[in-house]
Amino acid sequence: MSTLRPPTFDPADAAAAARRFAAAAEPDIAYDVVDGPVGPLVVAVTPRGLLQISYEEFRGGLDEILGGLAAKVSPRILERPDVVEPVRRELDEYFTGRRTRFDVPLDWTLTTPFQSSVLRATTAIPFGETRSYGQIAAEIGSPGASRATGTALGRNPIPVIVPCHRILRGGGVLGNYTGGVERKRLLLDLEGVQTAPA
Repeated sequence: MSTLRPPTFDPADAAAAARRFAAAAEPDIAYDVVDGPVGPLVVAVTPRGLLQISYEEFRGGLDEILGGLAAKVSPRILERPDVVEPVRRELDEYFTGRRTRFDVPLDWTLTTPFQSSVLRATTAIPFGETRSYGQIAAEIGSPGASRATGTALGRNPIPVIVPCHRILRGGGVLGNYTGGVERKRLLLDLEGVQTAPA
């Protein structure tokens, strides 16, 4: 009489199956880390479009960034360089002077209605041009909201592609920037924009 033997466990088979599952899974958020002249950028994408670009060290590192996305949007997050590739390509073209306008779709989930209106107006600023906080506030129909406009820009979840670096203080002074003033200067220099001394 034959005895049934339990199947043997092969860790290599299990690891291969896990890789196949991860490759086939469709996450709510796909992410990857993209290197460039402004340092490592954590890029997060949903099926609707680009959700977030984070300067890694300014948001507490990768774990904190992903934890924030899990809490605000969805815990179904996977590292998927293939999904992030269109954003990576456009950023690379921008940083090497071959792109002056971004075409990737944007997902505004992380913004409030007011912030979304500020950021949409900011997205329309052409490469190599700048606006003031007051100009953006007036453009969205809130001429007295320069300070609120600045706050909305300071919380921009998609820097570089939503070019909040193109917003200057009065007199062409740089002003603040989420990724630090030196990054703002680098991005404006890349676009050929001259700024006034602080």
